[in-house]
Amino acid sequence: MSSLVPRLWGELSDWFDLDLAQRGGLIRMEERITDTEYTVRAELPGLDVDKDVRITVANGVLTIHAERKEETQARNRTEFRYGMMQRSVRLPANADEDNVKANYGKGILEITVPLRSVPAGRQIEITAAPESGTV
Repeated sequence: MSSLVPRLWGELSDWFDLDLAQRGGLIRMEERITDTEYTVRAELPGLDVDKDVRITVANGVLTIHAERKEETQARNRTEFRYGMMQRSVRLPANADEDNVKANYGKGILEITVPLRSVPAGRQIEITAAPESGTV
């Protein structure tokens, strides 16, 4: 029984993940950080980034907003798919928000945020507190 629960949970979470991605509410993405930059790669296939995608950075938060508007017409049938997707991530404290760059190719949006060098902390001298007769 104890081995059934993790397997069942894994199958359910896979099902929910697929279902949400198909419905359009979730942007699948990966994050990578090095000493010099923070990179986010987001799956946004089939979108026109000039019209359908907006990236904003404010107060240490990067937000990707996309709207999908697809409509195909065949002889006796029309199919459409509309939906809004949004995902926000907190940037590292040393992110250079003024120099964020983004590019899009083959359905992948890649956002690169340069990181400023973190100044080394300084050591604080500890002084002895004056002794008092009462505690």
